[in-house]
Order: sequence, then structure tokens, then C-alpha cells
Amino acid sequence: MRLTDNRYASEKQQFELALRMIGHEARTRTIRECTGLSDDRIRKVFNTYFTQTGNGRVKRRRGKSPQQISLFVKNPKNQLEATTLVALFCASLLLRVDVSNKVHPCWPRPDVEYGHRVCRAFETYVLLHPGPALSFEWAWNLLRNIGLNDELYLAACRSCRGRYVQDAYALDQRTCPSCELAQH
Repeated sequence: MRLTDNRYASEKQQFELALRMIGHEARTRTIRECTGLSDDRIRKVFNTYFTQTGNGRVKRRRGKSPQQISLFVKNPKNQLEATTLVALFCASLLLRVDVSNKVHPCWPRPDVEYGHRVCRAFETYVLLHPGPALSFEWAWNLLRNIGLNDELYLAACRSCRGRYVQDAYALDQRTCPSCELAQH
């Protein structure tokens, strides 16, 4: 049994994605959705590669993934970061935006490729926003919620015509976070 055998390629991809997502402190359920690995297997991977090696920087988050949307629109900085993530999800072909600013998911369900695309988008986001306000799990939540066009949607700024993430139930001044931050 060689690791290079083609029959083990999909298992190797699942394992590599699990390691990558654990490194981003993704919750077990999120990792399971993309990799198909069992909860027990994910915990064993974490214990083997992160606990036993003395890598204490990575924490395992417990409980349910965040589902609220308030953090995305809490202030202009968070709103700008959420908008950056949506743009990166679009660039990663995870989402698409139609001419009426409706957001549509491009994947029917998560798989390994989907997980790697989410990781790449999140890693780029972290490079663009040092000390980010949104964790990997919050990015995952945003990806899920923005595609519903329910509580969150893309609004258009009246000044620069740029799109930005907005709460559907909040008063919208039609000013994007970039323009708002520039005014202060």
C-alpha cells in the first residue's frame, strides 16, 4: 500500500483538507461537511497533529457554529471585511451575483474542492485584513447566509456604486463601509 496509489487520492485530499481546516479552527461539523470524515476521525487528526506535537496555537472550538448575522454589520469595519469575504467567495467561484445584486451559491453541497476554495478565500481575507474581525467559522456562516438573500443582501452605495453586505432588517443609509470610513 503506497500513498501514491491513485485509489487513496480522495482519502489523502480529505485528510489534507481536514488538517487545513483544523488549522483555521473550524468546528468538527464544518470539517465533516466538506471532508466526509467522521467526527471521531477528525478528533484523532487534531490530537495527532496538533495536540501531541505541542502545537498549542490551534484551539478546538466547541458547540454550534455561529448563525447570527449581527457581527457582519456591527460597524463599518466588520461590514467592509464581510464585503471583502463575499468578493473573495465570488472570485473563488463559490458564489455568483446576478444583475439585480442577488447572490447565488455555485455549489449544490460542500465537498473537498469546495472546502479548499473556502480556505483559500479565507486565507486571502486574512492577508488583506491583518487582525481580522471574522474567524473561519464566521466566514462559513457568511457564505451560507448571503446566498439565502434573506437576512443579508448586497446593497449598492449611492456614492461609489460599490456593493456591500447589508442587513435586510436594518435601516440602510445606502453608504458603503468604504465611503463611511473615508468620511471619518
